[in-house]
Amino acid sequence: MNYDSEILFVLSEAGAKGLSIKKIARHVFNNNNSLFNVVSFEDIYRYVAGYLNRNSRYNDSIIERTEIRGVYRLNQSNTSRQLHFDFKSDDTEEQTNNVKTSEDKSLSLF
Repeated sequence: MNYDSEILFVLSEAGAKGLSIKKIARHVFNNNNSLFNVVSFEDIYRYVAGYLNRNSRYNDSIIERTEIRGVYRLNQSNTSRQLHFDFKSDDTEEQTNNVKTSEDKSLSLF
């Protein structure tokens, strides 16, 4: 169960307004549920609610509660900004690796 990174990704996409627990759980559920890997929404909801509760207790936590009950966002203070992760993928590095592996290294028959 590696839902932690997905929760942080959803909160980073949500911005300063934040999202409710149910919406965050719905995003995580949709990303992890498939035809061959069926996951219960109640289990994910419980995990997301517990994770948000554990990681928003202190003022310098990476996640903070908003003024609205049940809505969370990423903490934008200076001390917690160092804990943010960069979720962007570097496509140029992947493309150069693919080009290197696609070279024809077979032996010549003639």
